[in-house]
Amino acid sequence: MKPPHLFAYFGVELEYMLVDRDDLSVRPWADRILIDAAGQPISDIERGRLTWSNELIAHVLEIKTTLPEESLDGLADAFAAEVAEANRRLAPHNVCVLPTAMHPTMRPDEAVLWTHDFSEVYAAFDRIFDCRGHGWSNLQSVHLNLPFANDAEFARLHAAIRLVLPLLPALAASSPFVEGRATGFADNRLAFYRSNSIKLPALCGRVIPEPVYSRDDYERVIFDPIAEQLAPHDPDGVLEARFSNSRGAIARFDRDAIEIRVLDIQECPAADLAVLRLIIAVLRELVAETKVSLAEQQTAQVEPLRALFDAAVEQGSSAVVTDPLLLRAFGHTGEKATMLELWREAGQRLNPCATTSAAEQNALAVILEHGPLAERLQRAHQTGESLDAIYRRLAAGVATNTMFLA
Repeated sequence: MKPPHLFAYFGVELEYMLVDRDDLSVRPWADRILIDAAGQPISDIERGRLTWSNELIAHVLEIKTTLPEESLDGLADAFAAEVAEANRRLAPHNVCVLPTAMHPTMRPDEAVLWTHDFSEVYAAFDRIFDCRGHGWSNLQSVHLNLPFANDAEFARLHAAIRLVLPLLPALAASSPFVEGRATGFADNRLAFYRSNSIKLPALCGRVIPEPVYSRDDYERVIFDPIAEQLAPHDPDGVLEARFSNSRGAIARFDRDAIEIRVLDIQECPAADLAVLRLIIAVLRELVAETKVSLAEQQTAQVEPLRALFDAAVEQGSSAVVTDPLLLRAFGHTGEKATMLELWREAGQRLNPCATTSAAEQNALAVILEHGPLAERLQRAHQTGESLDAIYRRLAAGVATNTMFLA
């Protein structure tokens, strides 16, 4: 394998909820398809290019790249095929896969923790935070892992990711409903996520990572306070600071990568991969200092970025950006723009799906024209379509790379 230089590899993880085919209620049955050769439930099953796994909550199935991929080509179809296979194996239990980042009617008391591999870690989190809350048990996301080779590359990548993070909900929000009602927020998953570990605030910080640009500084500024706050609540030392860090992007020095964690999962893998391609294209441009120098990128402070993030979580694509640094980072020459306008301009300029599958090209076109999935779901509901009908459409389309339109 080649050294892990910038953009040499990509790691992708997609999380789906498991639901009853009849009434779409959550079903904690991931262990029924995560079975090893001896018939025992395990947390990971390698299936060639992709792996099935579970973390924390028993009604969630994660499908992820087994190894870092040199290209995203073909992954949308590969993920869709794995979803179809999961549905086939779940069918005898009258269960199926459901996309989007939050179940629209689930109550927190329906959560069931995973009780097999690594269950002692999850039990420790549950003891400290009570993982029955929506921010722990009802949040399905996409994780993107991007590599770096050394401190210099880490600094460039971390600076670029910090600038892009606040605008990601405006592109990828898919969670407008909580317990059967529209809250008015585009991204309820992140609304819960930003405060789910408030009991120990060092774990999540302000979601936007601090401006640290070396491993030593990261250890001192981020990992050390996490370890300090965990210690009184974790006398057995089950929880590690590096795995308890829950910022919107986290440094994984154990695998020389930064993992972006604030993306809601979309209606189908083609949409997820299209979103990732656009994000990667913008990050490449920032790392290359095409629009903004590294020194300028590194001046961005947490609180202004957090304010933009909160605006995107609550307002979605219509959130307005006036910060000159962010506008220039996205190639905008005016004094303000909505977040969707910035993503559209970036999509037109960079054309990240030009040589990809027709499904990914169509997915990106739908998102940039009609807005993130959350807003399309809201429009469908506002025009009279029931939540049950909406989410049955989503369940039917996830394995066929079908986009959702009101």
